[in-house]
Amino acid sequence: MYGKPGQTEALAALQSKRLLALLQAARATPFYGRLLGEQDLETLRLRALPVLSKTMLMQRFEQFVADPQLTLAGLQALCRDPQRVAERYLGRYTVWESSGSSGRAGIYVQDPAAMAVYDNLEATRRQSPRPWLRLWDPLYLSERFAFVGAVDGHFASHVSVQRLRQSQAWMTRQWRSFSILQPTPELLNQLNAFAPSIIATYPTAALLLAQAFERGELRCRPQEIWTGGETLTAPMRARITSAFGCALRNSYGASEFLAVAWECAQGRLHINADWVLLEPVDAALQPVAAGQASHSTLLTNLANHVQPLIRFDLGDSITLSVQACACGSHLPVVEVQGRRDDMLNLPGPDGHSISLLPLALTTVLEEGAGLFDFQLQQLQPLPDAGLRLSLGAGADHSAAARTRYRRVLRDFIRSQGGADCPISVGADMPRQLGRSGKHKRVVAAH
Repeated sequence: MYGKPGQTEALAALQSKRLLALLQAARATPFYGRLLGEQDLETLRLRALPVLSKTMLMQRFEQFVADPQLTLAGLQALCRDPQRVAERYLGRYTVWESSGSSGRAGIYVQDPAAMAVYDNLEATRRQSPRPWLRLWDPLYLSERFAFVGAVDGHFASHVSVQRLRQSQAWMTRQWRSFSILQPTPELLNQLNAFAPSIIATYPTAALLLAQAFERGELRCRPQEIWTGGETLTAPMRARITSAFGCALRNSYGASEFLAVAWECAQGRLHINADWVLLEPVDAALQPVAAGQASHSTLLTNLANHVQPLIRFDLGDSITLSVQACACGSHLPVVEVQGRRDDMLNLPGPDGHSISLLPLALTTVLEEGAGLFDFQLQQLQPLPDAGLRLSLGAGADHSAAARTRYRRVLRDFIRSQGGADCPISVGADMPRQLGRSGKHKRVVAAH
């Protein structure tokens, strides 16, 4: 780690203090209560603790929460009800779910202290590309904010927007969420009517909107673009910023900790290392040196004491920088090699093509078909595009399930204005690998 004299030591001391408080709170959970026992927490090394997986967390959910009133059945009932998004569970907790991209959905409970940390990081660490405007409008009161993403579940970004709208009446009209699962023309019409000054979305969705803007279909011109949730490549950034003529700020977050890293004015991601610890590890879960890409990453959330996430395996490949950033921040710099699925271009009924976002496709298969272990591959480029849905070992391979997968895919393509195309379903899982080392789940024909 690097920084000005004294900054590195001060950060390490703050991390140690907050880790000690987390471990003390974790003793209130059945799992860590037995594991930690009477150990001296001040001398306990983080690396001595076991790695926590999402499967372990969900299979033994009540063992990992400090409040016995929190039950998996109760939280699952909350997440099944779309009318309860951002509801304060038991009058105090904020709850969201992950999309299940690793094979199983997770449920995460945040206590008020953790939410206060996330809000503070959002307010103080996000680097605005229009700092002069923030001087007289630090609370974004004049902005019209649009989140474009998955809104058909209790997902973290959607919950965060709805929580702000509920707590601040003026945001009811100024902040809105828009579903990426709806037909693209409908999405564009809604954005044109709302005319957002800031759009927060996934990099592939931002690229789709940029292309629509270039064609004149999206007529509103945002002043800022915020991206996250997927890997943003340099060509994607260049295309998006060129189309809209505005700055773009990227971020790295997770359901396990909302604000892992923010992008500075130099375009580099700085870890909020005073509140979250990241351990890059190899396939054997051993530490990886700075400058080397990890096989996975272990996350420890120092803010959340009701559901302690200690050495949680994110599955992300990251590289910690060995060089300080020119922006002057002492917070460590990270490069994230996340999922890099492709956008699919399929034929429309009138001879034109339609574009389908990878996150929309994976969400539809996960939520609508219950399919998590798969790869969707476009077999040929336009105009003769066909799809191959390859099933992994963890998928349901029955004839009824395969019929359901085809139906869900076909219905979604039709809802987006696409023409019917051949969809084959097989048991083979081709190894189309992304830079993260995971197989890509949506692969375009080239």
